[in-house]
Amino acid sequence: MRRHVLAAVVASVLGLTACGDRQAEATWSNSSGSVALSRDDAFLYVVDADNGILAVVDTARGEKVGEVKVGQRPERVAVGPDDTVYVSNRGERSVSVIRRGDWNEAARISVGVEPMGLAVAPGGDTLYVVNSTALDSTAHGTLMAVDTRSLQVRWELPVGEEPRGIALVDGGKRALVSLFRHSDLVTVDLADSGRPRVQRERTDLYSRANVQSGPSDVPEDPSFPGQFTNVTFRPRGMADVVVTPNGERALAPMQWAREDRLGGPSQPGMPSGGDSLYGGGPPCGTGGATGGVVAPGIVTFDTEDGRPLVDDLDQCRPPPEEIPDFVPSTIRSPELTHAIQGPVAAVVDPSGLWVFVVNRETDNVAIMPTDRRTGPDLVNFTGSSVRQLVRVGSGPTGIAMTRDGRKAYVYNAFDHTVTTLVSDGSGSVANVRAEGLPLPLAGDVLEPQAVAGRKLFFSALDTRMTSAAVGTSCASCHPDGRDDGHVWGFPDGPRQTPSLAGRMVTKTGPFHWSGEFPTLRDFLDTTVRKRMGGSALDSVMVSQLSAFVDVIPAPDNPHKREALTDAQARGAQVFKKAACDGCHEGATFTNNKQADVGTFITTGPIQDDVLVRRLGLNTPSLLGLARTAPYLHDGSATSLKDRLAQGRNSNKHGSTAQLTDAELDDLVEYLLTL
Repeated sequence: MRRHVLAAVVASVLGLTACGDRQAEATWSNSSGSVALSRDDAFLYVVDADNGILAVVDTARGEKVGEVKVGQRPERVAVGPDDTVYVSNRGERSVSVIRRGDWNEAARISVGVEPMGLAVAPGGDTLYVVNSTALDSTAHGTLMAVDTRSLQVRWELPVGEEPRGIALVDGGKRALVSLFRHSDLVTVDLADSGRPRVQRERTDLYSRANVQSGPSDVPEDPSFPGQFTNVTFRPRGMADVVVTPNGERALAPMQWAREDRLGGPSQPGMPSGGDSLYGGGPPCGTGGATGGVVAPGIVTFDTEDGRPLVDDLDQCRPPPEEIPDFVPSTIRSPELTHAIQGPVAAVVDPSGLWVFVVNRETDNVAIMPTDRRTGPDLVNFTGSSVRQLVRVGSGPTGIAMTRDGRKAYVYNAFDHTVTTLVSDGSGSVANVRAEGLPLPLAGDVLEPQAVAGRKLFFSALDTRMTSAAVGTSCASCHPDGRDDGHVWGFPDGPRQTPSLAGRMVTKTGPFHWSGEFPTLRDFLDTTVRKRMGGSALDSVMVSQLSAFVDVIPAPDNPHKREALTDAQARGAQVFKKAACDGCHEGATFTNNKQADVGTFITTGPIQDDVLVRRLGLNTPSLLGLARTAPYLHDGSATSLKDRLAQGRNSNKHGSTAQLTDAELDDLVEYLLTL
């Protein structure tokens, strides 16, 4: 292993870093997600989405010293070279600007739909904002450049579907943007400040992770015991991307989702999920306390050529041409009873040797080497490459590290508290621990039932909701309560994850694509007990989960305006003409009945069950269509126009055969507003 192995063994995780021998690039960031530090580490900035605030903490005193009201549902925070603070307001299409020492909002910049990732150019003259969608289309998100002096938008560039995170490399001449649902990295050339361009739309991450090449002459990685073949995994949920201080590598936390049929026997060397449908089929390296079909991961990219350095998950080891001097692509917990799940943020320490991964669904931070997967300091009986697993509060969403690498701060969004991590300085390898009690920054604004329901929904630790062998939460498949764009191979057929956000789900029984559950309790009971490996689900838990699902905010929709456009108004009439309202009726746009619209899968490895074909599929709600592509239960329609065109000849999916092309276009325009 080429790089820094000996140094990594003897360096401390936090305290004994090698900063003096390596100057961090100007584009290295010491923060990720909902937390950031001032340039001198004197102030900690934390955004609280529930309360719509930026909290300011004096790090020396450990006290909250300011609170700034920002926009709705603030998501991320970044600090410029002049200590100006920027906050992306996901629920308001804006970025708040706060000047250090004046704990008030100085300005609010109008940006795109659901702004997320933020980065400031090394010179401080440009703020880069990642928007989940454009202002006029949900087909793609955008990267936007804002002049930090005039606060005017300089340019906006399409960068793929549902982008989230951003990191600058090459001295700020390029940007790496992470795509969330169909996880990958987009590379943007920023060298010409007036003419940015997408340098690379996607990488070959998926194919490299699923080589399917049969036996390999590369020795099995001892940290990944057992191999299995003909099982593929799809990357998803890539919320962020961080860069090592030397700028050579980028690391992106994400998840792997199993693509083949669920419910089969456990694979050799893999943990058993018992009777759980979601257990016994994880990708390599996720045994122990995470044995489900959704596995936490982190992918390394070479920043020079954009090449993903990723393990072949079919063979449980790096591909033959790779040298395994990068962090394993799946994260295995070092503790059999404490899972790792839901990685949402990460930061690389100043030495470049360690990456701290924040896991929202298991309330912990995993500390891993960035350039190796074995070593005497990583020895444990589970074969994990995690050096240490540190418990924090509920629902952590961000982390910031001091520039000397001696402290880190984690925000626990569901508790509204900050946990401080420090090195104890003992031994040749210092241990990281939580210092003191978490610091409270805000209070709950949700009703108590919804507060409890959110913790249940996001928990991959609560034994009532899941087992240690599965380690899966509701949010593992419904990130942010939305959909993950993934199609699962259920025993009754291919089933795309439906969005729960803003759909009045509790009023749309029966439940599931096959409509086999008459009540939400029936559905939750089967999901929790028989799929997730949970042990209990009582009426109180059902009420709590229902209360939370009912308040998950609907995704922002650029197609929805105060008044319908002419095309949308015509489309509303076409909706009735085509008898769409016969099945998609009322406020929820569903009659809650079964129907056969000609989309059943009758060939291939995963087919719809014969009984389901006879009874029909549950009519889904149309609410939020603009943000839930692809469509249909098997995800086969990439757009609404595709679906309407496919079903036009049969007249089984509405009376569409008689519609003109112009009427179809108008119908699509209307459907996108729902």
